[in-house]
Amino acid sequence: MIKRKKNSLIVSLDAMGGDNAPDVVIEGASIYSKKNKKIKFIIHGDEEHILPIIDNFHNLKNKVEVIHTDKSILSDEKPSNALRKGRDSSMGMTFQAVKDGKADCAVSAGNTGALMALSLFILRPMKGIKRPAICAAIPHSNGWSAVLDLGANLECSAENLVQFGLMGSVFYNIYKQEKNPSVGLLNIGTEEMKGREEIKQASKILEKTNVVNYYGFVEGNDIGKGTTDVIVTDGFTGNVTLKTIEGAATLIANTIKTEFKKPIFGLLAGIIGYPVFRKIKKKMNPELYNGAILLGLDGVAVKSHGSSSAVGFANAIGVAVELVERDFIKKLKSELTKMEFSEMKDKV
Repeated sequence: MIKRKKNSLIVSLDAMGGDNAPDVVIEGASIYSKKNKKIKFIIHGDEEHILPIIDNFHNLKNKVEVIHTDKSILSDEKPSNALRKGRDSSMGMTFQAVKDGKADCAVSAGNTGALMALSLFILRPMKGIKRPAICAAIPHSNGWSAVLDLGANLECSAENLVQFGLMGSVFYNIYKQEKNPSVGLLNIGTEEMKGREEIKQASKILEKTNVVNYYGFVEGNDIGKGTTDVIVTDGFTGNVTLKTIEGAATLIANTIKTEFKKPIFGLLAGIIGYPVFRKIKKKMNPELYNGAILLGLDGVAVKSHGSSSAVGFANAIGVAVELVERDFIKKLKSELTKMEFSEMKDKV
């Protein structure tokens, strides 16, 4: 059993979640452990599969506790089935460790619907939050924007969108340490009359409150421009947007690779342009931005991409650790108590 030492930090991992589990999860833990030696891990899953893999990573010796369960959440499992398996599944046990104070944060690459249902059931939302949201960093030309929701809530009311704006603003402020970040509402146009009724309603509320620096409506192309620090949308639109950006990044990378392999001019151009291409690849690589926080839960829980590599999973661990080290949950609660959600509706 892992003993908590002074200044140590314990990360709870779902070893069975994701397309390439448990190999990627354990290798990711090993990669991150080399960067941050004070981190220890509680790994939940089938020890018959997990223990032989851990033996291959000597730097994890004395840093890992494996808690066995043969129950796991499948990639296509319905949230209702996940809830029935509950705390006995590797995903459920991962969140329960945080709830019980045995770990400081949780990371899983499991299926999004099940992950949201179980994390809500076990960790519970913060006081005043109606619906937690999935929030992640999306790169743009000058850095990154915090975008939420990315798939937790397919349909959102005006009040939900306002709360996402408030949480996103606080998240960006604490994580990036920038005061007064700008917040935009993703819409089909910037004109006042455009968009669904709940988006227009949320915009009116945000315009009349002084708790966020509201920019106004933004469009899809504003994400790449970095027009605002925080971009708010419903989970359906957000998830489609995220997958579209990832697909476009892969298309660009593969096209450049193919063209550079063509003789003779392609090869020459590839040699000359390699340093620039490497910078572009790094900027657009989704693995480097892997790790979406379930914003609004009473505990740090991070969602890794299901098809992530070990490097990507290590980055997701890094997001969770950084949030704990910055005392994110305590600061977010403190900021949210200043924001009276119930009165927001009355501002319209």
